[in-house]
Amino acid sequence: MDHPYTITEERITAEEYIAFLKQSDLGSQYPKERFEDRMRTLVSRVSISLTARDEAGELVGVCFGITDFAYWLFITDLGVVRRCTGQGIGRALVKRLLEAAGGEENIIMYTCANENAVGFYEKLGMKKPDDVMVYNHAEWTDFVVE
Repeated sequence: MDHPYTITEERITAEEYIAFLKQSDLGSQYPKERFEDRMRTLVSRVSISLTARDEAGELVGVCFGITDFAYWLFITDLGVVRRCTGQGIGRALVKRLLEAAGGEENIIMYTCANENAVGFYEKLGMKKPDDVMVYNHAEWTDFVVE
């Protein structure tokens, strides 16, 4: 689907990302603990940071990934502002992320999908693996960025 948005590899500020989270469905995926400090670390250090902006330069989509640029890519964040969903922006961001990491012929892509996003990822051709291990001892108090 064509869309009037520009996708760019760029770093955004924590403040811009937090404002974006308030307009998307990603605002409930983070723990409350040390939220703002962790956001600053996330936006400054994630391997690949992509944005989608409209013709006025407004941020309408974000896609972050961590990768070794040789074998693996993990989508940590993918979101589109609510008013722009269903326009192909998320699909375009994931395609560009995979290309930036090394391309479909080299890279295995993973994500932890919110139950509401599973259908989206399945439409992209992703499948639920049964071979992933998890180590999690982090404090995690659910909250919504508002």
